[in-house]
Amino acid sequence: MKGKGNGMRISSRFPIAVHVMLCIAHFGATNKVTSSFIADSVNVNPVIIRQIIGKLKDAGLATVDAGVGGAHIARPLTSITLLDVYRAIEGPDRKLFGFHDNPNPQCPVGRNIHTLLDGELDAAQHALEAQLGQTTLAQLNDRLDTLTRKD
Repeated sequence: MKGKGNGMRISSRFPIAVHVMLCIAHFGATNKVTSSFIADSVNVNPVIIRQIIGKLKDAGLATVDAGVGGAHIARPLTSITLLDVYRAIEGPDRKLFGFHDNPNPQCPVGRNIHTLLDGELDAAQHALEAQLGQTTLAQLNDRLDTLTRKD
């Protein structure tokens, strides 16, 4: 889901995609992990899961068995970061912040708003991407294993 009207919020599809990847990693050895199986965990329609798996597949992060179904992780979890998943879902050039295209050039604020904010918004985008690039799915999967042992 996008933020109201301006697209400034990252869609919920990114956290769902991480959820999908962790379901595949966690259950894949013992279960056929289908879109319906994952949809039960995420609590969304399987169509959304199939769309997300399609993007993960296009990015080389997941594979799907032809015909019988069942998703698998395409690379070692240690080589997949949250940034990889973010880019697979949101697109490699997705801007975190939308910016209104036509500020009034007759207004001193409108005329200078891009000069004032562009660098700040770019820095925030880079900070987000740097943070996401530091966490692998292997790290999250290990944390999940620790949490599920406590259940």
